[in-house]
Amino acid sequence: MKSDKNYLEFIGTLKQEIISSRYQAARLANREQLSLYYKTGGMLSEKVKAQKWGTKVLEQIAIDLQKNLPGLKGFSFTNLKKMRQFFEAYPNFEIRPSLTAQMAISDFKQKNDNSHPIGPLPTVQLDVFWSISFTHHILLLNRCKKIEERWFYIENAATQFWPITVMEHQIDADLFRKEGRLPNNFQTTIKESLKPSALKVFKDEYLLDFIAGDELDDERQIEQQVVLNIRNFILKMGKGFCFIGNQYRLEVEGDEFFIDLLFFNRHLQALVAFELKKTKFKPADAGQLNFYLNVLDDQVKLPHENSSIGIVLCKEKNNTVVEFAIKSFDKAMGVATYKTSKQTPVQMKGILPDTDELGKLLE
Repeated sequence: MKSDKNYLEFIGTLKQEIISSRYQAARLANREQLSLYYKTGGMLSEKVKAQKWGTKVLEQIAIDLQKNLPGLKGFSFTNLKKMRQFFEAYPNFEIRPSLTAQMAISDFKQKNDNSHPIGPLPTVQLDVFWSISFTHHILLLNRCKKIEERWFYIENAATQFWPITVMEHQIDADLFRKEGRLPNNFQTTIKESLKPSALKVFKDEYLLDFIAGDELDDERQIEQQVVLNIRNFILKMGKGFCFIGNQYRLEVEGDEFFIDLLFFNRHLQALVAFELKKTKFKPADAGQLNFYLNVLDDQVKLPHENSSIGIVLCKEKNNTVVEFAIKSFDKAMGVATYKTSKQTPVQMKGILPDTDELGKLLE
């Protein structure tokens, strides 16, 4: 029975139904929790302003809730303050019953650091806002002052299932300002339909926070640390990356060549080669990468796949030099930099996404 084709198809279909149901249940539960927190924050905000309630009152509310609802979680004094913060950040949101409804925020204004009001925002899908956790929202409120920046991270976190660790990394890496700023020659080397995706997939700077400063003098050490922390690296790279291998061997009439890191990107349907450089970018780096891309397209790329893309990942670069170095090549490439933290690989090793994220249900 277990080897019967119809039986296996049935098991496969049933598995997908279970996964889908669990995912939908988690989304509904998260939405209900956020809705409750938002309403609670609104009630607190109204009373604090009308009754001039202070810290002591909020502390007492938390105590009384515990007395009336023994075992209640999530309504500590600290969380009550966060709920009020959550509501007051988005005071004009209208909570509607339908999951497919839209949240009208066109009249919502928020002041930025310079106290100039931000203009009307586009209507966004209610699903996006409710798809990330309360912890995500509070992190964004504390780290991102501008509403446009927050919505950028909300949408990415919801669609890419970012755990808290990844969202925090992307904020640290300033993805909001750096996405689409990678110096590249995509305009003349990638087909029109892929250009918007390619610009979003690659970043101008990558934060390799699992590499210690004393390992930056050796390109092979950098590569080894990336491989050892490949889960972290892929999570931080962006959408759709699959790791193929490091020191990927190419052979051209008996001569061997090795690509530092080779990936495949599902959204671009293309091989992506990364060349690591411990120093400042040099024009010769582009020539080397172009050679690898030519060989990949000739020997490795499958017929249905798009042409390979290459990224030089270096310590520093001059964008004008990069522009002159890559503009005449017919292979798609860009040049990004990396930075590291003072944390050691031992400190960073083993960091996993938060267990409360919706993405874990799809594993």
